[in-house]
Amino acid sequence: MSLDLARRPVHRTRSVPPPPPGARRRGRPHFLAGIAATVWLLIVAVPVYFVVITGFRTPDQYIEQGPLDLPTNPTLDNFTSLWDLGFTSYLTNSLIVAFGTVALVLAVALPAAYAIVRNPNRTVRSMFNVFLLGLAVPAQAVIVPIYLIITRLQMYDTLLAIVLPTAAFSLPIAIVVLTSTLRDIPNELYEAMTVDGATAARVFGRLVLPLSRPGLVSVGIFVGLGAWNGFLFPLVLTQSDEQRVLTLGLWNFQSQFGTNVPGLMAAVVLSALPVLALYLFGRRHLLSGLAAGFGK
Repeated sequence: MSLDLARRPVHRTRSVPPPPPGARRRGRPHFLAGIAATVWLLIVAVPVYFVVITGFRTPDQYIEQGPLDLPTNPTLDNFTSLWDLGFTSYLTNSLIVAFGTVALVLAVALPAAYAIVRNPNRTVRSMFNVFLLGLAVPAQAVIVPIYLIITRLQMYDTLLAIVLPTAAFSLPIAIVVLTSTLRDIPNELYEAMTVDGATAARVFGRLVLPLSRPGLVSVGIFVGLGAWNGFLFPLVLTQSDEQRVLTLGLWNFQSQFGTNVPGLMAAVVLSALPVLALYLFGRRHLLSGLAAGFGK
């Protein structure tokens, strides 16, 4: 009996050090944080609920029922009537402006950031400071010179007149983010490719472009959202109904005698779906890229 007990393995319990006096237990709920999260959820969810529910009401139901009541007879007439008001044309123009702005910004910002990182001389540093000054210039302060330039270039009332200023005001933040992204690439990789005889173009295509993908995704999402929600440049630099984007197309639901609120809410829901899908697709790259851009 004693021999069997001696042969059995002895399981030793590992002593856990006590927590410090000021430490909070993990299992203890934080009631104030829960209350604050619930209040914030209501602040965000109630307007979204109102917009979505109102889109399924008729104008009479919108006037008779409460703002948060469920519609008695939901209808899709507000969504189907959008196509008769030119919603497809507005959506197409917004997509062209957003993709055109993103493509132009990435085509200019990435080579500029590469030149700033790999050529740290005084001239390049001065140019980088000029780009940083662009962050302090609001579009409203220079809208009159922009209007004169666009009209003299005979680009007024075209989608290109929206793309060029939007891309110009998006370049500073894009260059800041991509510069910080490229600075994270070790210098040993640049030196290794240079020793192997790679040219600057090959280093850019084989090394810089693949490793800067998170920064490119974050910049593309940020610039695309700004171009999609842009209102000032389309308002000032376009005039005809054929060149309207979604932000201006929502005006069709306002008349001299009132506003078709259910139709307007239906248009808002459909116009927000591409933005929501884009944000859900790359929110991680967007936050990480912007944090890296402002962290250095």
